[in-house]
Amino acid sequence: MAAVILAVLAGLTGILTIHFDARGQRGRFLVSKPLATALIIAAGFAAESTVSPGYKTFVLAGLGCSLAGDVFLMFPENWFRAGLASFLAAHLCYILAFKPPPGEPVSTAVLLPFVIYGLLVFLMLAPFLKGLKMPVFVYTAAITVMAWLAANRFIELGGPKTLMAFAGALLFLVSDSVLAYDRFARKFARARLIVLATYLPAQILIALSV
Repeated sequence: MAAVILAVLAGLTGILTIHFDARGQRGRFLVSKPLATALIIAAGFAAESTVSPGYKTFVLAGLGCSLAGDVFLMFPENWFRAGLASFLAAHLCYILAFKPPPGEPVSTAVLLPFVIYGLLVFLMLAPFLKGLKMPVFVYTAAITVMAWLAANRFIELGGPKTLMAFAGALLFLVSDSVLAYDRFARKFARARLIVLATYLPAQILIALSV
């Protein structure tokens, strides 16, 4: 119950974050966004886990890295690379959480659509990346693998918690794709709204999957 309450509070704080960002209330935004992620971390801690301790540990570590990334990306001109590195670390943590135990197979057929999507996103961004091509390629590969393993875990195990992790991974993929397109390729209206409206639910779902 505590985890659900914290997740609801995180969602409400996320709605306020979107509101503050839309109104240009930067001071309040700078407080509310990391607060929302901190509440998501608390929800993950409070959740009554039905998975292995390692899964919960890696998910919480990923959320912690995401919180650092949130803070860095509030100042994108000076700290963008640090934010990218923090979220790359988050995705690596999620990969370790979602990967199957040793000896259990993973579906390469499930991987194919994610590879195609990741390549299309990278090829679309590549002309605009200049010196960031390699970091963005590595990041794109990491989030693609993360989403693939979340999908594979849901297909193999089933159940509501694996579904939450899979849905969270997909939302994270959408959020980062929109963020990257808006930052590197072409600015467009509502980009920040879409990013926040997918990112925060993604993290809530992943946190509650423990």
